[in-house]
Amino acid sequence: MSDLRKVIIDGNEVEVPGAMTLIQACEVAGIEVPRFCYHERLSIAGNCRMCLVEVVGGPPKPAASCAMQVRDLRPGPEGQPPVVKTNSPMVKKAREGVMEFLLINHPLDCPICDQGGECDLQDQAMAYGVDFSRYREPKRASEDLNLGPLVETHMTRCISCTRCVRFTTEVAGITQMGQTGRGEDSEITSYLGETLESNLQGNIIDLCPVGALVSKPYAFTARPWELTKTETIDVMDALGSNIRVDTKGREVMRILPRNHDGVNEEWISDKTRFVWDGLRRQRLDTPYIRENGKLRKATWGEALAAAAKAMQGKKVAGLVGDLAPVEAVYALKELVESLGGSVECRTDNAKLPAGNRGGYAGTATIEDIDSAKMIQLIGTNPRLEAPVLNARLRKAWIKGATIGLVGEAVDLTYDYVHVGTDRAALEDLSSKEIGATKDVPSLVIVGQGALQEADGEAVLAHAMKLAANSNSKLMILHTAAARVGAMDVGATTEGGMAAALDGAEVIYSLGADEVEIGEGAFVIYQGSHGDRGAHRADIILPGAAYTEEGGLFVNTEGRPQIAMRAGFAPGEAKENWAILRALSAELGKTLPYDSIAGLRRALVAAFPHLGAIDEVAENELKAIKPKKLGKATFRNAIKDFYLTNPIARSSALMAELSAQAKARTGDKMAAE
Repeated sequence: MSDLRKVIIDGNEVEVPGAMTLIQACEVAGIEVPRFCYHERLSIAGNCRMCLVEVVGGPPKPAASCAMQVRDLRPGPEGQPPVVKTNSPMVKKAREGVMEFLLINHPLDCPICDQGGECDLQDQAMAYGVDFSRYREPKRASEDLNLGPLVETHMTRCISCTRCVRFTTEVAGITQMGQTGRGEDSEITSYLGETLESNLQGNIIDLCPVGALVSKPYAFTARPWELTKTETIDVMDALGSNIRVDTKGREVMRILPRNHDGVNEEWISDKTRFVWDGLRRQRLDTPYIRENGKLRKATWGEALAAAAKAMQGKKVAGLVGDLAPVEAVYALKELVESLGGSVECRTDNAKLPAGNRGGYAGTATIEDIDSAKMIQLIGTNPRLEAPVLNARLRKAWIKGATIGLVGEAVDLTYDYVHVGTDRAALEDLSSKEIGATKDVPSLVIVGQGALQEADGEAVLAHAMKLAANSNSKLMILHTAAARVGAMDVGATTEGGMAAALDGAEVIYSLGADEVEIGEGAFVIYQGSHGDRGAHRADIILPGAAYTEEGGLFVNTEGRPQIAMRAGFAPGEAKENWAILRALSAELGKTLPYDSIAGLRRALVAAFPHLGAIDEVAENELKAIKPKKLGKATFRNAIKDFYLTNPIARSSALMAELSAQAKARTGDKMAAE
């Protein structure tokens, strides 16, 4: 950057871009400046005045460091770098004054506040405030808002930092929150008392610096110091959001986002955040065997012996579910193939090309969205398929990117050019010689809905052709967390699902709940929840959920990430790879590893790129020869955002949210 400026902060000289604000320059210098309203990912409001600093030689009053740029500072008399002080008597007095004002109307109900122990106001009152109050008048009170079943409000605690308003309008793209009134009468409220209509609304809980917005499902269940915190990866969609799972004993109490600029920034979807009640319900905690049409409880020894007996000498097909870690998929593939069977992970019939990594993991990274000027969506609704990615698309749109859509016209929270709904629109687009230059970064994003029809391969070929013509990178937006990892280890059968199941006498389902298995075949189901797969099963082997075992997941851009174990599986349930290892011994085809570390070593030896954790490998785009497209219109892969997997379907809260979403899309009454 050419516009570098020197500035002296508390005696330390730092060189920073002139466009940086003073609060950012202080962070570069390693100096903490308190703040309530400022947030790196939101626009600057400058209304809490907690970040005041002294600018030497400037006006004789403190300046708000979040709203003043380094380029606005005047140099010294002999051209010396400008001087900023963050710990002078003037600043100390200003901070104490601001804190006193903030606490004038604050109810101080810390003992019963859910934010206690994690409250910015508490921490900053301790660090920068005074230990007395001169205020004796009665405090102001506000009515609480009903924002829906996720966010609980205590508006008397609100300090009007407006973070929630800025997040919902700028990032989530909804316009239901704002501030009304002036002075003492000003309050944050929702438009006409509406509830929030967004699948990112839970993020305002993290953003709120006080206890005004707290989590409704988590309220009054635990204190932060009682929780064990585990950093792991989310599997509710294929984005691979970085999360922290907080447990108390064996129970998951809440899920929070972790910052990862390359994947989810610091946002997560509401399904990711609130699905934890589904981890407690409808769990499979003991093996079952079906006898005379009814399932009965069994011991592990019985169940494994019965499964081995059923599989021996039969044609076996393995199906990979959407939430399986790569290690379990690899173990299943090794086992089934040693019996002469085949394994398939494309259970939704997506025509993803096996062995062509550029064709199923794409050539783009999620971060490429930030710099893209042209983005073309094909057969996808990212608002439902990956809400956090959709927020990133919205950010690119705000910066001036042009977004086009071939597919269903839906509300994506930003404007787009609707090119058409059918295959003809795609064919027309891909046949144009766009001749884009390298200096217009472009992106083509293909959804799973576009690839699930019979002509999915032709759709992908045309998308690749469009990417080549427009000099774009290609992103395949997956909906299943396990899909890219399973494709990487080759869990595919030529001819897809139909070929894998053709003539199969025994079907081994590794958590494949999104697929209907017809009559005839003997089904062994290994999974965590009593969902569709377990209902059809002849033998049930209870496995661990994603918070209960360590595992590798490869996200939609092809980035391998490690999910860590946060708790233990209930009852008799075991880790998925361990069940397959035990079964292999029973079958006399013992897999050559007896620990997860040994399994990972074998996995990385066979597929070295899976050892490069948190790195996106560069994929080559091997073009597929365009075939004839069908006549169908594009249909999106996800209809109900809240009920996409067995864990979500077991959650009472997700069921309530799904019902609310359905009611909102229903016919409007005349008065509405």
